Amino acid sequence: MIDDPFQSSDSNRHGCELKYVQTTTFEGPFPLELGHQLPSVTVAYETYGQLNAQRDNAVLICHALSGDSHVARHTNEDDAGWWDPVVGPGKAIDTDRYYVICPNVLGGCRGTTGPNSIHPETGEPFGLDFPVITVRDIVDVQLRLMDRLGIERLRAVVGGSLGGHMTLTWATRYPDRLSGAIAIASSARLTSQALAFDVVGRNAIMRDPDFQAGKYYHSGSGPTVGLALARMLGHITYLSHEAMTQKFDADRFGSRNIRTGFETRFSVGSYLAYQGDRFVERFDPNSYLTLTMAMDLFDLGKTPDQLARILGQSTCRWLLISFTSDWLFPAFQSREVVNALIAEGKPVSYCNVQSKCGHDAFLLLDNLERYGEMIRSFLLNLHDRGMTDSTTPSHAPELDDSETALNRPTSIFHPQHRLDYDSIVGLIPPGASVLDLGCGNGGLLAELRIRGHERIMGIEIDERAILVCIRRGLDVVQADLNQGLPAFANKQFDFIVLSQTLQTVMDVDYLIHEMLRVGHRGIVSFPNLGYRKWRSQLADEGRAPEVDAVHGFKWYNTPNVRFLTIADFEAFCREKNIAIHQRVALNTELGEPVASDPNSAADLAIVVLSK
Repeated sequence: MIDDPFQSSDSNRHGCELKYVQTTTFEGPFPLELGHQLPSVTVAYETYGQLNAQRDNAVLICHALSGDSHVARHTNEDDAGWWDPVVGPGKAIDTDRYYVICPNVLGGCRGTTGPNSIHPETGEPFGLDFPVITVRDIVDVQLRLMDRLGIERLRAVVGGSLGGHMTLTWATRYPDRLSGAIAIASSARLTSQALAFDVVGRNAIMRDPDFQAGKYYHSGSGPTVGLALARMLGHITYLSHEAMTQKFDADRFGSRNIRTGFETRFSVGSYLAYQGDRFVERFDPNSYLTLTMAMDLFDLGKTPDQLARILGQSTCRWLLISFTSDWLFPAFQSREVVNALIAEGKPVSYCNVQSKCGHDAFLLLDNLERYGEMIRSFLLNLHDRGMTDSTTPSHAPELDDSETALNRPTSIFHPQHRLDYDSIVGLIPPGASVLDLGCGNGGLLAELRIRGHERIMGIEIDERAILVCIRRGLDVVQADLNQGLPAFANKQFDFIVLSQTLQTVMDVDYLIHEMLRVGHRGIVSFPNLGYRKWRSQLADEGRAPEVDAVHGFKWYNTPNVRFLTIADFEAFCREKNIAIHQRVALNTELGEPVASDPNSAADLAIVVLSK
């Protein structure tokens, strides 16, 4: 059981006065996407850090549904912000380095024009007279704020959940205004299941007897029960099965002593009642209706072609992060965005971070060492893409030995220099586009970038290796090679590389076919079991060979699921009508090429293929 059973992503949110909030007003009329207009718009926002002389270090943070402008503390004495783990001096979004702006969204209730604002024509709060808005309208207001602050181009726009929707909109509606987009736990549209939860929440508010057709502001009461129920329902969707088990199973019948009108017989009931009652203290029910509707209306495309067409308008670099236990914005939705970006040839990195925290993971400390470091490194490399193979930002924590000497089932990678990389680079013409399958920590891609190749990309499954790649400023997408390369178009790259990963693949025939579909040519390297030393080990000693060009795995921990020789691979190519254009044989123990009898004298082979 955890120490504080009421701890949640809402714990740092409050309805207290915002000590550092600033406001600015844009005189109208302000046109809205669905045909209505507002007479004027006031925006509440907070800033952190300093805008540099070049005015190119600004980062816009877009908050989720119930957030506000107070993203982080301004001083040690200030109240905590909703994203304190990520934003601040020396943190992932470093306010010593970046000028951070976080505005309260249009339709909100914390200083920006929304349903609780006074309608200038009536002198009363808008209430339900506040027009239906969209995410596009929210972003248009943010754009006006950037113009007023004199920021022509943002270093990045960052947002999770509904904030991710704003990020996607920024990148596609105003592509020339940002260098990078970081969308976390988000999607191109809500699933029908997620939309259904919002529908129930809105009905709970509007069916509350105290809703009074949205005109409750002067009545002394409001739809507090309906709003609390909506928030309780929302909190269920923010957690995961694992998080609920951890929070409540050990003390399932442990009622908490809190003052509430809701059921508290079970520990989970006490938690939900507490969260619902706290939310009522700081949020306006009409804003909840307005913002959930804006989120539900958001739709960048229901088909892959539609989505690709919209995302194709972007010109920025992308980082997308999802979480394995998030069932409100499941990982497949982030992959849909990633696949559309790949189809359009956009520079994108993606990782589905292992987490037990559900949708709330991006707001919590639990997985910060992964998603936070990805954000930090991505932002750094928007400015400096020239990090060399051995360079790590001085302020980023070093990976420990378990992270730098990884050997995972779908790739083999390590910090030592790889002799085969030199040979592979020599086989690729200058300037050619390259997709590296099972790219590990990006060693080959880093060499290609140093050589001047601009269009390079990696596929990797291990999130620790993906973090290393992002630190290097490389574009890498998490994917399982056994699923093929469905996101990539025919002949999308000049070369597809499969370096010391072939022997870990379950369906070799399928993956080689996919390589030669996506690339004009493929380069495959693999350990050669025909190597005399390894054959002798099996024949003379009766021991399984330790087959690896550098480390030498044992039989019980090897990632290799199949063993082959140069002769075996050549026979496979003849059978499948695959042309071998070049072959390089290496003895990596001696550090030299092999010209004579490679099937016996070489421990590693590299071949260039085409169909």
